[in-house]
Amino acid sequence: MMKARPGIMDIAPYKGGDSTLPGQQRVIRLASNESPLGPSPQAVRAYRDLAGELHRYPDGGQEALRVAIAGHHKLPADQIVCGAGSDELISLLVRAYAGPGDEVLYSEYGFLMYAIAAKGAGATPVAAPERDYSADVDALLARVTPRTRVVLLANPNNPTGSLLPAAEVRRLHAGLPKDVLFAVDDAYAEYVDGGDYEDGAALVAAHDNVVTLRTFSKIYGLAALRIGWAYGPPAVIDVLNRLRGPFNTNAPAQAAALAALADRAHVAAAKAHNDRWLPWFSARVSAAGFTPLPSAGNFVLVRFPAGPATNADAACAFLNARGIIPRKMGAYGLGDCLRITIGRADEMEIVAEALDAFAAVSAGLKRRAGV
Repeated sequence: MMKARPGIMDIAPYKGGDSTLPGQQRVIRLASNESPLGPSPQAVRAYRDLAGELHRYPDGGQEALRVAIAGHHKLPADQIVCGAGSDELISLLVRAYAGPGDEVLYSEYGFLMYAIAAKGAGATPVAAPERDYSADVDALLARVTPRTRVVLLANPNNPTGSLLPAAEVRRLHAGLPKDVLFAVDDAYAEYVDGGDYEDGAALVAAHDNVVTLRTFSKIYGLAALRIGWAYGPPAVIDVLNRLRGPFNTNAPAQAAALAALADRAHVAAAKAHNDRWLPWFSARVSAAGFTPLPSAGNFVLVRFPAGPATNADAACAFLNARGIIPRKMGAYGLGDCLRITIGRADEMEIVAEALDAFAAVSAGLKRRAGV
């Protein structure tokens, strides 16, 4: 019998958010941080226009899309590479710079794919504890060793929604050895207003050991097409181009992403929707007696009290019975929490009302139990 190399079977496969509920006719899907407005109509048209060209290979160099990304973000096109979602690029980066005997460092509640990528490359994943559900720069730096090869930071972070100020991100990078790759995962950057936040692009421009990752899956609403991109120093981009498949992003995905990038009005509408409903929903969660963590993304991580009548599992079952799918967080070590995506306006009102009802039912059960 063939055996996988050591460490592979230690990987817990990544499980995406559920999308169906048996017996429910209407399902409100709020488990995967998908855009409630969907993709730009221009992106849909671009995708459909390629239906007759499916026998053609895509542009392996991703030329038009890279140039468009570069123009949009004022970056050099030859320092950009696209991937099948930023997930693929994370895996390629770790595979390129870490292996057996090396360590990959990330924050305790960082994206699950960081540990999976490390184990897949034969490296050791190292999680630094967080402070108040946010990355702790001092804790991260304290865990840097001569074996550390890659440091991954999601900012804003999924699933906590926390945001590390620009000065702290720069301090983290300044404390790293020059031969350690610092990867800043900016998947939710478009949801953040200015202030003390900046994406990783400025660090990339100033240093040769930083790369930033972006995606079309979130605010652009193209999650099904799996397309993301990285901006990094020429040497890092050269390495990624050597490792990636020659046609790792398909033609309809490239075309849709190109059109989505051009539809600034649609992106602005998605941002405005999130700006309206994220604080509204957080306030309703708090009013219901639960704890919403501050979020800079398009989701809220909600903490529930301990106890069989009030905990996150009970809340999830209650919501599921009403056709609502949040994301359970046990895989992240956050078993007392549910992550709830900001959906359409009607969906958020339904979820808020369901949480009010859950709070009332839980309170009644506790009274009957004499708690």
